[in-house]
Amino acid sequence: MDPVQMVVLALLQGLTEFLPISSSAHLILVPVLTGWRDQGLAFDVAVHIGTLAAVMWYFRQELTAMAREWGLSVAGGESTPNSRLAWAVLLGTIPAGLAGLLFKGFIETGLRSPLVIAATTIIFGLLLWWADAQGRRERDEHTLGWRDVLLIGCAQALALIPGTSRSGITMTAALMLGLTREGAARFSFLLSIPIILLAGGVKTLDLLQTDAPVEWLALILGTLLSAVSAYLCIHWFLKLLERVGMLPFVIYRLLLGLFLFYVFV
Repeated sequence: MDPVQMVVLALLQGLTEFLPISSSAHLILVPVLTGWRDQGLAFDVAVHIGTLAAVMWYFRQELTAMAREWGLSVAGGESTPNSRLAWAVLLGTIPAGLAGLLFKGFIETGLRSPLVIAATTIIFGLLLWWADAQGRRERDEHTLGWRDVLLIGCAQALALIPGTSRSGITMTAALMLGLTREGAARFSFLLSIPIILLAGGVKTLDLLQTDAPVEWLALILGTLLSAVSAYLCIHWFLKLLERVGMLPFVIYRLLLGLFLFYVFV
């Protein structure tokens, strides 16, 4: 890989995986707009590992408590806020996992066009703005019931469509259900862990079936860059979210969507 391409794509994956602006859209569009060759499955796996490491390290204390108390609840122990949150993450992953298995081929062949990305970027950006403006913002992620979780999980399944943004659509659904901005973001980030694991696992299986050469230096650097940029993104996003809200990201999505329509129509 060209070093500039490696750095740009790794940073993009790390920054856009958790911001409500769609990482898949940017990773599809940048090679199209720059004329770069496809980065390959191995690099996709590497940057997914980087973002997974970042979110798990950032929430390591919460994840440790969730895993411990979930295990106790499975063994017949008392249900706790952390064990219920762990169940919520598992339950919320099911709709996207099923949708990915059923529609992966169609999405990859029929929906990866710049015009689809332009439309979804604008439509779901406006929906995010509406949810942020109208949401009651009075609950946190520990108050979610199973109906809330299924709704957010079904919303997450829509993120298989490029341009939707997994973090954006899950935060939108959570805000509609009355979560605070931070609560919506935290649950979205926790919900990303099994999804990134599943996506990385699928890409790894695809990779094992190819004979493509592996550029180990690019993979290692890509993993590190995506991990560092993702960690910093999560940290600063949560710090600034209550102050700035979702409007800057909505404006960015609208401008990006209009630019894509201008370029590709």
